[in-house]
Amino acid sequence: MRIMLFGTYDTSMHPRILTISEGLSAHGLDVAECNAPLGLSTADRVNLLAKPWIGIPTMIGRLASRWTTLATRAFFMPAPDVVVVGYLGHFDVHLARLVFRVRGLARRRRIPIVLDHLINASDTGKDRRLDGGPRQALLRMIDSAALGAADVIVVDTDEHLATLPERHRGRGVVVPVGAPAAWYEAGRAAAGSSVPASAEDGTLRVVFYGLYTPLQGTPAIGAAVGKLADANIEVTMIGRGQDQAEAKSAAEASGAVRWMEWVPAAELPAIVAGHDVCLGIFGTGEKARRVVPNKVFQGAAAGCAIVTSDTAPQRRVLGESALLVPPGDADALAAALLELAGDRGKLAELRAAARELADKAFAPAQVVAPLIEKIVK
Repeated sequence: MRIMLFGTYDTSMHPRILTISEGLSAHGLDVAECNAPLGLSTADRVNLLAKPWIGIPTMIGRLASRWTTLATRAFFMPAPDVVVVGYLGHFDVHLARLVFRVRGLARRRRIPIVLDHLINASDTGKDRRLDGGPRQALLRMIDSAALGAADVIVVDTDEHLATLPERHRGRGVVVPVGAPAAWYEAGRAAAGSSVPASAEDGTLRVVFYGLYTPLQGTPAIGAAVGKLADANIEVTMIGRGQDQAEAKSAAEASGAVRWMEWVPAAELPAIVAGHDVCLGIFGTGEKARRVVPNKVFQGAAAGCAIVTSDTAPQRRVLGESALLVPPGDADALAAALLELAGDRGKLAELRAAARELADKAFAPAQVVAPLIEKIVK
């Protein structure tokens, strides 16, 4: 079976489609790629979804250029059996439907379109506090149109599947976010290093990376870090975004924090693998209670102990292989980190448990199994 990955996604910023690609290939499927990155971050795309009238000229010009490239390439490539439209493909799915309807007519067979609906525009708009009435109505229309154009809808958790409109839910399939191979390679390299993540002085190395969105709960992380001023704990915060200033202010009491701008995607796995603990998310909103974030999967694959919020999907996926704390509870997060700093045996157990769980359940071949079952007839 030939699968074509299609769209304006960028795997350097959004590794989700890379995980799906690696997983499909691992199952022996013939995977081709028709990709013309739009060159916009998640935040940029959300802002354009929420305020399309501001960047319409630029957006139309850029999208038209990429779509021309995609359509041209698609017509000259061998026809696929299934098309997978990558993450943030709310508009790309319509081009895919048009292009591959024509190609399907030539073959006298419909080519199914799979949409990776990892991000719901309306839901994400609310999380980014873009929740005005007219804007939410527009975002709901964009979501509805994208879902209607897909034959198969990929989501990441059972909770997200339940939020799909009933008329679309039967076409949905849950594919966990998982972690690409690079994260496992970084974890193995770190495990084989003569220099452990924990320094000889016993310092606990903790890392967070993200876009500082409300979903991630970085003000709670900052407040927790601020309570650790006298502890033998060093925290690295990677990225930037809307809640960064509040997180920095909350962490001001601690001098053991390193603030880094976003690092190149190829370098991130090794940086994370050089730490003892990878932090997940701690937001208290509705969306935060429905997701298992990429950093949980990736941090576990890199061999870190995982500390994240105690929500239904994360508890179901992680079980006893992570340390879970109440969402938004800075005191509980600080206490969890202090516990790991003072109990190296527990830290080692959690790191081993996270690595074992990642090997068993988070690798690309494992997470795509439900999708393959859905599309392979």
